[in-house]
Amino acid sequence: MPREFEIRKEIEIDATPEQIWQAIATGPGITAWFMPHEVEPGEGGTVRLTVEGHEEDSVITAWEPGKHLAYRGNVAEDGTVHAMEYLIEGRDGASAVLRFVHSGVFGDGWDDEYEASMAGGWDMYLHTLGQYVTYFLGRPVTFVNANGPDASADGTAWVVLQAGLGIDGTPELGDSVHLAPNGLPPVDGVVDYVGPSFLGVRASEGLYRFHGLADLGLPVAIGHHLYVEGLDREALERDWSGWLAALYV
Repeated sequence: MPREFEIRKEIEIDATPEQIWQAIATGPGITAWFMPHEVEPGEGGTVRLTVEGHEEDSVITAWEPGKHLAYRGNVAEDGTVHAMEYLIEGRDGASAVLRFVHSGVFGDGWDDEYEASMAGGWDMYLHTLGQYVTYFLGRPVTFVNANGPDASADGTAWVVLQAGLGIDGTPELGDSVHLAPNGLPPVDGVVDYVGPSFLGVRASEGLYRFHGLADLGLPVAIGHHLYVEGLDREALERDWSGWLAALYV
């Protein structure tokens, strides 16, 4: 049976409301910390997500620049619908609080485990938003998305991925790391986010994200945001996909 859900999050960001608005209410801004989006601004406009050949449109239901953004998607055949809302409150000293609500209806097949995973995913993405605004705001972005093979949905997949990156032990927030994926350029950076099956590294050229999704029966994935002009996204995705495939032969 379909059921309603609501996920609420709040973060403080060292940025002005106008800077945060650029990151949540423009296509390049959303792409720079989440996934590829286009935005037709204004109430009644459109927010369009495009990822892995899939497009999904949402209608903007609230548009107050620097303060309030909300949009809602179409109802799927199984009754599923998603709505997003952002509220920005400016603070003294060029900082602001961002309140985020993801609500809607889950259709059949969406269990509590998925909702918990999605809530945890928003913690990571909103943290990435803060990192983007703080360190990379306004720079061009290339979003690099790649999934591992089916074999990487196994419970041991995360250990294999860490070994493939050259990581010994469990990294901690703030650690300096040297990632050495075979056949790819090394990455030197700082661990900016860490979880039981997640690693986020901030380097001078971008934000690297590695996800282990075995709890959902899904393969490992990467979703990097690289803030360098002239990158070949398709070539990068082929290279990272090839690296993932080779890990789980």
